[in-house]
Amino acid sequence: MRSEVGAAAAFWCGGPTGVGREHHVEWTVEEDVAWGGNARPATSLSPGVDEEEGGRIVFRGRLGLTGDGGAMLEVAGTHILFDLADPPPSTAVDGTWVEISVDRNSVSLWPYLL
Repeated sequence: MRSEVGAAAAFWCGGPTGVGREHHVEWTVEEDVAWGGNARPATSLSPGVDEEEGGRIVFRGRLGLTGDGGAMLEVAGTHILFDLADPPPSTAVDGTWVEISVDRNSVSLWPYLL
């Protein structure tokens, strides 16, 4: 996946006919956010999607706590939903810039039409 905020390899859940073309996608991440583990304050106040060594993808954006055990990360206008691991982060991180690092195999891209 390549975008204006970065590039990363993830599981494509669409048909092969659209490979190499522009798509709108929904992100699915099957890894919980563990504050102090795979989530921390961002080192940069700009949105991003990057690959790390070891097969991990790092999302950088504004974190929104949903109040029901979940979180939403806003990355350049796209919203990615996450479940929160125990213990949940402090409400003080709500609305702040964070980085969330997840295993690449836990990330799926689902194309859709507008």
